[in-house]
Amino acid sequence: MSDRLSQQIAFLTEADKLKSVYRATKVLDGHRKEDSGSHSWHIALYAMILAEHANRDINIDRVIRMLLIHDLVEIDVGDSPIHGDHDIAAMEAAESAAADRIFGLLPADQANEFRALWDEFEAAESDDAVFAKSIDRVQPVIGNLETDGGTWPEYNVTRQQLEDRVGWKVAKGAPAIWDHLKARIAAWFDGRA
Repeated sequence: MSDRLSQQIAFLTEADKLKSVYRATKVLDGHRKEDSGSHSWHIALYAMILAEHANRDINIDRVIRMLLIHDLVEIDVGDSPIHGDHDIAAMEAAESAAADRIFGLLPADQANEFRALWDEFEAAESDDAVFAKSIDRVQPVIGNLETDGGTWPEYNVTRQQLEDRVGWKVAKGAPAIWDHLKARIAAWFDGRA
């Protein structure tokens, strides 16, 4: 039992490093960039509150579990902003290696369970994972809308880019949420034209 507990504590200690990974999105009061630990907590809360808007039946407990662990790989690879320019294949390979290392700190049964859940989230094929991806994508959009575009100007984000990289993913799992946000997004972009 003490070996198992030691492994679990080692994993939890490692997970604390997520609080030191900063994202492109700013916190809503604008005083700093959001950290990935805060992001994971916030999107879990988003999922709890917005679950009724999923377009399919979901298991909210599984969705929350996915959202709490999905960004742990950023401890090793950092955050890759959705509107940044990345080598997707290299990023996916690095994230997979990070998942192996980080989840590998846990006892084998938990390591296998969490890695499978992370893989499911990444594949975004199950109803739970599709909704989880939708929520992961919508939180930064709302954050940017609440902060007068937030980092969109910094990344030269266009309305079409937002639709291509974010919109369809949100609409796939929570179309009512995306429909609700489209008017606000249009108004923001129209106000800058």
